[in-house]
Amino acid sequence: MDKFFKRTWAEINLDAICHNYHEVKKTLNPSTKICCVVKADGYGHGASFVAKELEGIGAQWFAVSNLEEAIQLRRSGIHGNMLILGYTPPQEAARLHQLNISQTVFSYEYGKELAEYATAAGVQVKIHIKVDTGMSRIGFLYQIPKRDMSVIDEIDQVCHMPGLYPEGIFTHFSVSDEGESGDCFTENQFQDFMGAIDMLKRRGIQFQLRHCSNSGAILDHPDMQMDMVRPGIILYGLLPSRCIRKELNFIPAMELKTIISMMKTVEENTSVSYGRCFVTQRKTRLATVPIGYADGYPRLLHNHADMLVCGKRARIVGRVCMDQLILDVTDIPQAQTGITVTIFGKDAEETITVDELASYNSTIHYEMVCLVGKRVPRIYLQNGEQVGQLNYICPESF
Repeated sequence: MDKFFKRTWAEINLDAICHNYHEVKKTLNPSTKICCVVKADGYGHGASFVAKELEGIGAQWFAVSNLEEAIQLRRSGIHGNMLILGYTPPQEAARLHQLNISQTVFSYEYGKELAEYATAAGVQVKIHIKVDTGMSRIGFLYQIPKRDMSVIDEIDQVCHMPGLYPEGIFTHFSVSDEGESGDCFTENQFQDFMGAIDMLKRRGIQFQLRHCSNSGAILDHPDMQMDMVRPGIILYGLLPSRCIRKELNFIPAMELKTIISMMKTVEENTSVSYGRCFVTQRKTRLATVPIGYADGYPRLLHNHADMLVCGKRARIVGRVCMDQLILDVTDIPQAQTGITVTIFGKDAEETITVDELASYNSTIHYEMVCLVGKRVPRIYLQNGEQVGQLNYICPESF
């Protein structure tokens, strides 16, 4: 197996991803399909490796954000059905057809332009109609049915445009992961979505795939499964929020690690790192580790977050630099250069979760895993053994 530079790296547990997929599957009706959301490079886990593993255990659908991500998966050998959730330049209609990629259509204007390019190229593009029932992001605006009834006419027209094949229709929930406080709005979104589908059906328009359930709805609103669900964050072992009421046995798939590159002992009243925002209160052993904000570790975590050294917590002291930061390991006598440091993950009996770090950074764990930088290689494990590597900067063996 290829070597990798043990500076800073992310370990991706493929067994955990497979386990999480099966945890989702066991909650679904046998006929409900799973569309695995692998956008944003598989939420930072490496889309090509994740999709290959999921396709190998039976996944048939994948969702990405854009055409570049879809092309990446096709070039990686992913043969399954693929849905682009966002914008693709209409001029790429022929490419969508060629690669057998389904495209979201979110407005009459966009549908018309896509149809024109598809017709000019002599191809047919599979489309999924996006209905905006409450996100106010992209989609045919249908949040107040009496007011937005003309949208049904627009969807009807798009579905009959030459060059387009209306394969699916979907919406996206905005608060399905917010527990009881989000139930009413989610239910209203669902009812509006069902109402739109029913009106289109009465016009003779039916879709093979109707879908609306994201990770939150899969867990807390099982009655909304429909033909397909779209798990995202839960595939990677993280809950969409702390308000989720149904918790399955998900396993976090990523651990982020680095090493101690240098040790030094400084005296009391010694300033540490940029800005002198930390000054030692005692004789202190400092450990420098080679990770910084250029690797996706937020600068705001200084003087707040810990890392795990020899199974014990060590506090970050001083500001996080671009490429390095400093830990106080005074109370960890085993600490020495070359040993592995766990940034998030488990070491002995201690665990640092992505949620914990996200809370210090006033963000969500989605962002934390997506932030892990491209100079951090992803090391893939199965049964505890390295089985693959994704190195964005140094892709060839050395």
